[in-house]
Amino acid sequence: MDQSSPPQASGLLADLSPPLQWAAILAVSALFAGGLEMAALPAALLIGPMLAGIAAGTGSATVRVPAHAFAAAQAVIGCLIASSIAPGIFAAFYAEWPLFVGVVVATLAASSLLGWLISYWRILPGTTAVWGSAPGAATAMVLMAGAFGADQRLVAFMQYLRVIFVSMAAALVARLWVDTSGVAPPAVDWFPPIEPLPFATTIGLAVVGALAGKLLKLPSPYFLGTMLLGTALHLGLGLDLQLPQWLLAASYAVIGWTIGLKFTRQTVLHATRALPQIVASILVLIAFCGGLGWLISHLVGIDPLTAYLATSPGGMDSIAIIAAATNNVDISFVMALQTVRFMIVLLLGPSLARLMARLAR
Repeated sequence: MDQSSPPQASGLLADLSPPLQWAAILAVSALFAGGLEMAALPAALLIGPMLAGIAAGTGSATVRVPAHAFAAAQAVIGCLIASSIAPGIFAAFYAEWPLFVGVVVATLAASSLLGWLISYWRILPGTTAVWGSAPGAATAMVLMAGAFGADQRLVAFMQYLRVIFVSMAAALVARLWVDTSGVAPPAVDWFPPIEPLPFATTIGLAVVGALAGKLLKLPSPYFLGTMLLGTALHLGLGLDLQLPQWLLAASYAVIGWTIGLKFTRQTVLHATRALPQIVASILVLIAFCGGLGWLISHLVGIDPLTAYLATSPGGMDSIAIIAAATNNVDISFVMALQTVRFMIVLLLGPSLARLMARLAR
């Protein structure tokens, strides 16, 4: 359905004018996002607006995010991912590549098997479960899933539920190992001074990358086009980008609203019925990755907390904060393994989803 052409509906929100509907959605988004931030839960700036969108969608809201705004938000996220891939990752990968490849392959195999089982048992339709089970790169998986025919709403539900579980489990394990109660996330500068050249470069990259993705007919073109071009320029030329927090927050909100407003009462009921199986699959994946961490700790001699955080399936931002909480954790190893898995998931995600969907028929 065209996101700029909302369906005709009747209900609580449908009786309000579009400006009043957006005012209500904005207010509820701020409330949810603020509550999630205070609870120190990850991805609050995306999950809060998505929850507000779900509430509005199930309340018969008729407004939709304009298609060009969603495209711009995807391009900004593409810039974010491109800028987050550090050149030093290749040196770390070269030093430990057999270990990294083994851990990533094992994690992808486990997550794909869980996604296949959910699809095979008809708990969720088509490739939705496979995209939703992919370890890491949650926002990227949600953006690409829709382009490959999966139900983007249920993929988002699975991905962000896993991010929350994984982050909470990692925080609990870290607290058992070392006292992290006094460690707070770094302060956020919402409105930093704009650096003209890096900021203009970011906007230019978003525009050119989105157009290139569209011309090349890439799946999820605005996201993938910008991410691929940005990664090449960032790693090859040292391209300097500036992504102020207000721009990221607006992009997260647009993506959250776009997904949330597509929810209906039937979709929410479907997700609720599938919740026990989805939670079980998340816990199994966390346990499996914890087992991998224990194995590489014993085989390679890496300290157990470093190994656990490195193999944790997602929630990279939260993992980085937890890893920085103690000098005993090798944060470079943790982030190297997390980043390598992130990149491989982006590359292999579509092929794995299609393969698992065919096997589940």
